[in-house]
Amino acid sequence: MSEEILVNVTPRETRVALLENGSLQEVMIERSNSRGLVGNLYKGRVSRVLPGMQAAFIDVGLARTAFLHANDIARSAHTENETPSAGPANIRDLVHEGKEILVQVLKDPLGSKGARLTTHISIPSRYLVYLPGGKGVGLSTRIENEHERARLQAMLGQIIDDDTPGGYIVRTAGEDATLDALRADMLFLSRLWESIQDVSATAKPGDLVHEDLPLPVRILRDMMGQGVEQVRVDSSTVFSRMKGFADQFIPELSPRVQHYTGRRPIFDLYGVDDEINRALERRVNLKSGGYLIIDQTEAMTTIDVNTGAFVGSRNLEETALKTNLEAARAIARQLRLRNLGGIIIIDFIDMDDQEHKGLVLNALERALAQDPAKNQVCEVSALGLVEMTRKRTRESLEHVLCEPCPTCEGRASVKTPETVCFDIFREVLREAGQYEVQELLVIASQAVVDLLLDEESASLAEVEEMVGKPIRLQVESQYSQEQFDVVPT
Repeated sequence: MSEEILVNVTPRETRVALLENGSLQEVMIERSNSRGLVGNLYKGRVSRVLPGMQAAFIDVGLARTAFLHANDIARSAHTENETPSAGPANIRDLVHEGKEILVQVLKDPLGSKGARLTTHISIPSRYLVYLPGGKGVGLSTRIENEHERARLQAMLGQIIDDDTPGGYIVRTAGEDATLDALRADMLFLSRLWESIQDVSATAKPGDLVHEDLPLPVRILRDMMGQGVEQVRVDSSTVFSRMKGFADQFIPELSPRVQHYTGRRPIFDLYGVDDEINRALERRVNLKSGGYLIIDQTEAMTTIDVNTGAFVGSRNLEETALKTNLEAARAIARQLRLRNLGGIIIIDFIDMDDQEHKGLVLNALERALAQDPAKNQVCEVSALGLVEMTRKRTRESLEHVLCEPCPTCEGRASVKTPETVCFDIFREVLREAGQYEVQELLVIASQAVVDLLLDEESASLAEVEEMVGKPIRLQVESQYSQEQFDVVPT
C-alpha cells in the first residue's frame, strides 16, 4: 500500500490530505484563527469544583472554561489525603477553587462543550512520547512484530534506568529506529520539558505554556512512516520549514518532502476537493448501486445501509450480504474521512444467516484496523444494529467547514409555503385584534405570496372579511420561505 501526503496552503488556512493508493482517506484542516488545541499546555486556575460529577472547570484563557475529571488528575504520594495506591479519587482531595495547575488539552472544544483537560502530561517527539509523571518504558500496540518489540526494549534498557526521571513510550514511528535516534529523541524531550517547567513557573493563569507544532510539521512527526512515498507541498515557505524539520529529525525521509510547483492546484491532481464536497453530503453512493445515509447528531452518528438500485442475481439474502460487505468498507473510510467520533450506530440490511452477519462484522473490523483513531465494535444487536465507538479528539469535517442552515436552523427541513400561509392568517387575526388599523401589510417570500394570490386567494379573502380591513401583499426577495411579517398600518 503506497501512501502520499498533499499539503495545500492558502492565506490563513492549511489543508493536508492523506491518500492511500490514490484514494483520499483523511483530511486535516487548520486555520490561523481556529488552530487545534490538542497537546497544548496551559497554566490553569480552578474556577469551580463539582463533587457530584467528580470534576472541575478550569479557566485556561479560552472562550469556554475547560473540563477536568478526577480520573485525569495525576496523583502522587504528596497529594493531600491520597496515595497512589488508593481507590477512586475524590475531586475535593485533588483540587480546590483558585488552585493553579499545569494542564494539557486532551480534546478540542466540541460544539457547546469546552476542552477536555488532563494533568497526565505527555510530550511527543519523532519516535518517543515523554511522560514526566510516568516511569519505565512502554511500546505502541501497533508495533506487532515480537522480535522488533524485544529489540526496542533491549535498546531502551541501555539508556533508561530506574534513576531516569519520567517514563517513555515508543511510538509506531519508532519501529526500526536506531539507538542513536532514540537517544537523540530522549535528549530533545528532556530539554523541552525543562524549558516547559521554566515557562510554567512564571506563567499566569490562562497563559499558553507550550504549543504543539503547526499542522504541516506535525504531519511529518506523526504520519511520516516508511509507507509514505512522498509529501508534496505547494507553498515555498511551508516547504522550507518542513524540509528543515525533516533534515533535523528524520533525515532519512527528508528527500521525500518535495515542493510542488505545478500550475494546476495540488488538490486537483487527485480530485481531493470533489471528495471533500461529497463527504459533506448525507448520501454516499456505493459502486453496486446501493448507498449509505449518514446523519450526524449531537449525541451520536447514525448510518443507514440501503440496496438502492442493486437487485443482485440470486436471492435477497445474497443481495443483502454483498451490499453490506461493500458498505462495511465504505463506512470505515467515511468515518475516517469525515472524522466522525463518539457513538456510531450502523443499520445494515437485515440478514437471517448468522454466518453472513459474522462476515460483515469481520469486514468492518478489518477495514477499521487501518484507522489510527481508537475504535471498538460491538456484536450485532437483537435489533440488527451494529454499535461502535470511535475516539474523537477534534471537530468533524462538517463542523469545521459548515454551519447550521440559517433557514431551517439545523432541522434539515423547512415549512411548506402552504403552512406559512396559514401562519400568516393566524398572525393577521392576532394583529387585527390587538391594534386599530387601517390596513394590514403582509411581507413574505415570492413562493408564499404566489400561493396567497393563487390557491389560497379564497382563504385570504375570507380572512380579509373577518378582520374587516384590506390586506396588501408585498414580496421580499431576501426572505426565506419561512420568514414573513404582518405590519399594521
